[in-house]
Amino acid sequence: MPSERYSGIYQDLKEKIESGVYKPQTFLPSETMLSARFKCSRGTVRRAIAMLAEDSYVQSIHGKGVVVIYREPPANRFAFGEIETMREAFARNGRDYRTKVLEFTTLTVDRRLSRKTGFSEGEEVYFIQRLRLLDGEPVILDNNFFLTRIIPGLTPEIAEQSVYDYLEKELGDTIVTTKRVLTVEEPTEMDEKVMDLSDCHAMAVVTSETYNAEGEMFEYTQSRHKPKYFSFYTVARRKHAYSADRNQ
Repeated sequence: MPSERYSGIYQDLKEKIESGVYKPQTFLPSETMLSARFKCSRGTVRRAIAMLAEDSYVQSIHGKGVVVIYREPPANRFAFGEIETMREAFARNGRDYRTKVLEFTTLTVDRRLSRKTGFSEGEEVYFIQRLRLLDGEPVILDNNFFLTRIIPGLTPEIAEQSVYDYLEKELGDTIVTTKRVLTVEEPTEMDEKVMDLSDCHAMAVVTSETYNAEGEMFEYTQSRHKPKYFSFYTVARRKHAYSADRNQ
């Protein structure tokens, strides 16, 4: 089944849910109606709905249909379980956003850097340090490492816009998976140098490993956030264990 077929249906329904065409606690049209609308099989519609369910836009209710459970996140929330660029996140939050590149250099991965990032020794990486400004105020310090052979031709100008846009739209690669760890740490000297931390005694630190369609990690990033401006959200699902006793 061509992925672009059900992905297009997914995107159409997702946009209608986000814009309020399909409101929270209302049901989507039936699979039969949607398959007629999109001129496709019910299996294709079912795959798109499964994707919406995975992203917590809808929930299937046996015998009733598919109910919308999406609610627009409050301002300054960032999806911990999604791969979203800072530009996309700030745009979704309706905030003015700018990136300032503080450092841009090329490094050869040594043993110490390999242990930190997971990249193999001898690989060449870009090291990019970027300051994210929200409504003119510096709120995030990014320390990025990108494999040069996966993202050739990267420049400071591109880094000030969107590395992901360049990778996907210019180089034709696909970003598939990100693994993230959230910790709370004391501010570093660099944090204090580039951000006003007079009322901040800790940083929310998100460490990310990002993989392309070939399953290769091409990015290791540590994003250091001023916590008063941000909260991260994700959606968890309970795994139901059905014992023999429950079925009796």
